[in-house]
Amino acid sequence: MRYEEFTIEGRNAVLEAFRAKKPIDRLFVLDGCQDGPVKSILREAKKTDTIITFVKKERLDQMSETGKHQGVMAYAAAYEYAEIEDMFKLAEEKGEAPFIILLDNIEDPHNLGAMIRTANQAGAHGIIIPKRRAVGLTATVAKVSAGAINYVPVAKVTNLANTIEELKERGMWFACADMDGEVMYNCNLTGSIGLVIGSEGEGVGRLVKEKCDYITKIPMKGDIDSLNASVAMGILSYEIVRQRMTAK
Repeated sequence: MRYEEFTIEGRNAVLEAFRAKKPIDRLFVLDGCQDGPVKSILREAKKTDTIITFVKKERLDQMSETGKHQGVMAYAAAYEYAEIEDMFKLAEEKGEAPFIILLDNIEDPHNLGAMIRTANQAGAHGIIIPKRRAVGLTATVAKVSAGAINYVPVAKVTNLANTIEELKERGMWFACADMDGEVMYNCNLTGSIGLVIGSEGEGVGRLVKEKCDYITKIPMKGDIDSLNASVAMGILSYEIVRQRMTAK
């Protein structure tokens, strides 16, 4: 389901957005403001596990389009987030082993949009992103995805490492992209697989990496030490496609 992406300003507007169950990506509150209306907003935000950021008045003033933020602003998502269960259902409907992509530290909307587009073409059943330090489903992401956002379920989770543990209990194996790993051609990437990709700057976080079963890398012959994150994700995704086709 698509929503209009917008910034919500003002206490009543933000409170009503939460009560109407609009997909709020992030809440910004004036640092030190704890009166009754703000407490009500914070209570609603915590019910949905929305990221809450306390900021100075100068920051809110800079972000505000109306100048009437009343110490509270929120960013609404452009698209509805999926549940992980939706991804398993999609795999089951297609008669395929689950193939899910997990993204860590991806903050560039152009990268996320390109990844969603590639995920759709590679037959992935969904993408999982963390709630913190990650771009959400913005209008820019939707545009770059070239429509693929309508077909690829994207779920937000509080903790990627815990999510990996939970998915392992459902029979999934996880391969993490890292320059210190085994060359991808030597890794068994068939079956029920989760591919974990980090940003080209920071890579995958240590705790998430430790949860993975394989550390795999793309063989590179050039003079620089990394690829754009969306390009790396595409190459590894199609190695999974190749191995799946070969295994049939």
